Amino acid sequence: MKIGKLFGYGMSVVAALALGAQSASAGVLLYAQDFEKPVGFYNEGFDVNISSGVNSLYGGQPAGFNFAQAGTVETLYLKGNTAFGHGYSDPSGKGGSYALGMQQVGEDDLLGLSFSVGPYKFLNLRLDLSRISISGYGCGCDSRDDPIFQFSLYDNPGGVSGLGRGALLSQVTVQIPGSPSSDLFNWTETLVALNALGNTDGNVTLRIDLVNSGYAALDNFRIAASDTAGDVASQVPEPGAFSLAALGVGMLYRRRWASRSGMAAG
Repeated sequence: MKIGKLFGYGMSVVAALALGAQSASAGVLLYAQDFEKPVGFYNEGFDVNISSGVNSLYGGQPAGFNFAQAGTVETLYLKGNTAFGHGYSDPSGKGGSYALGMQQVGEDDLLGLSFSVGPYKFLNLRLDLSRISISGYGCGCDSRDDPIFQFSLYDNPGGVSGLGRGALLSQVTVQIPGSPSSDLFNWTETLVALNALGNTDGNVTLRIDLVNSGYAALDNFRIAASDTAGDVASQVPEPGAFSLAALGVGMLYRRRWASRSGMAAG
């Protein structure tokens, strides 16, 4: 498996990710989503649903759960035949039939997920990431750069769904390998550990942002609260099985936001 390049901004404590150094406390699974059962998915051409937001397609799975987003955050259909005139290619099959797509060029898409971590120290996220593009809709996002994702954890007093309105608790930036062609999924399994200490009442918001590479895909979320960095409430992975991200506890990394001209159909 190709291992992503990992960056922690601010006071990154890489050593804290040595799983054996953390206190032993069983994690609690908060959310699992493979995006295989969108409700009301409509292929608007080029094997993508742009106009239906993530919450419209996946909200309420499980009951009461809501996504927040800025921009479009598309849902891609991996089994179609219209993207690039022939459909997408996913040799590993890890993407299944559907995955989320996030744009950075022209429109800065954001995705927010809010949880209660209770007394636990970490919010841990395991997911699959890949560079990809979409054809049509005037995206202009077919960059060949290696995608860089930023994962930010915010204090969320009261537990309101959103993109992060409270103090920044921690932040991790992950770079993954690119792909040799625009239609090919090259998945990297990634594990992100975010320090939740300092929250007000146990409620936090995870914000996901693609900060480089025009366009990329996300799939197969598994999110858990734990006292152990990297524990997603499942069997402990073999060494090297995941791209293990540095633990960020510093100030918000600032960058120039892309202009919000958006997709022609977005």
